[in-house]
Amino acid sequence: MERFVEGNRAALQEHVRRHQEIHVVMGNEACDLDSTVSALALAFFLAKTSPAPKAAFIPVLNIPRADFALRTETTFLLREQGIPAASLIFRDEIDLGGLHRAGLLSLTLVDHHVLPGADAALEEAVVEVLDHRPLERDRAPGCQVTAEPVGSCATLVTERIAQGPPGVLDRLTAALLHGTILLDCVNLSPAAGKVTPRDVACVSLLEARFPELPARDAVFEALQAAKFDVSGLTTEQMLRKDLKVLSGDELVLAVSAIYVDLETFLRRPGLLQDLDAFCQARGYTGLVAMTISFNERNEPSRQLAVYSRRETLRSAVCRALEEATTPSLHLQPLLSPWSCVGTYAQGNALASRKKVLPILRAALGDAGAAGGPEEEVVPPPTPMNSLVEECPLAQAVPPLCPQDVLERVSRIAAGQPPGSPK
Repeated sequence: MERFVEGNRAALQEHVRRHQEIHVVMGNEACDLDSTVSALALAFFLAKTSPAPKAAFIPVLNIPRADFALRTETTFLLREQGIPAASLIFRDEIDLGGLHRAGLLSLTLVDHHVLPGADAALEEAVVEVLDHRPLERDRAPGCQVTAEPVGSCATLVTERIAQGPPGVLDRLTAALLHGTILLDCVNLSPAAGKVTPRDVACVSLLEARFPELPARDAVFEALQAAKFDVSGLTTEQMLRKDLKVLSGDELVLAVSAIYVDLETFLRRPGLLQDLDAFCQARGYTGLVAMTISFNERNEPSRQLAVYSRRETLRSAVCRALEEATTPSLHLQPLLSPWSCVGTYAQGNALASRKKVLPILRAALGDAGAAGGPEEEVVPPPTPMNSLVEECPLAQAVPPLCPQDVLERVSRIAAGQPPGSPK
């Protein structure tokens, strides 16, 4: 795997120069760990086993390179396994449309099966789909389709490799697949409502072939911690990592989930200038930062910061949050270092962003704008899995927003049922 990844860029350039087939394996636009590892592992397998030796098999991460730092669990695992980011190829570094127009492109989709509208012209280049969601549309007769309801697309890739020639699966590929399935399936915990017997079987298979793989608990805990680790991000990246936007006729309010405590966030050097720049660059009238952190007993703590240079909007948002009853947030004002930032401790730690968004929509109306729809900002969209919203497997568990992921996993780790009260 190491030599394969390191040689991807040179192989791509050489095949373009020679006008030879380029077979791209690409995950979805969320580009979470599952999409990334599935693309890397399947491309490696195809390169080793394909009957078309003249094709270059190129895994492509379906985000701009600049957004890769936001995928902290992915950067962590690849770094731990010795795969340098410089060796990876990102969506803004390859002209898929140009390759297709030149008749050079074949495309395999992993962890999704429907291209977005902007990529509609690439549909006819799709030769294979490997996904763990129900099919939303039929593919052309010549397209090979695997769509199975398992917890992780990496499980399907593992099965595919295991059915292939012996010796293709190496330790690096196994470690990437192993960690991805464990993270996606919440350490194979039935309480999370995600894992299937096939996921468990693939983890067991990888461990049997490579007994030196780290213990499941250690792998999961490290990846889970990395997923919500923002210590290496700039303020702009922290605000963008998990961002939703509420818009009205004239006012636009950003709502960011921040995975550190409020005191740590407010102590960031140049924070006020960063907030100014972030909102001005994107046309946001204000911003609400919803922080969440956990103590040593895995109990959540939530705090709020309301920023706006427009006093009427800031006052309206603060008043709406203070007076909210459905749900009541039980806010306690905190001392703020700046007059344009209101800060609070949130006594009701179970009131996640999903529950606070309707309050903020109403506040936009009170401030002189008709509260518009909620928009999820891309890139990067929230990764699709059963612990966040809008996953087809969500029938097994209530749909959760990213902050709820932290609470849910913490309760699982503490041995509590996911829906039990604190």
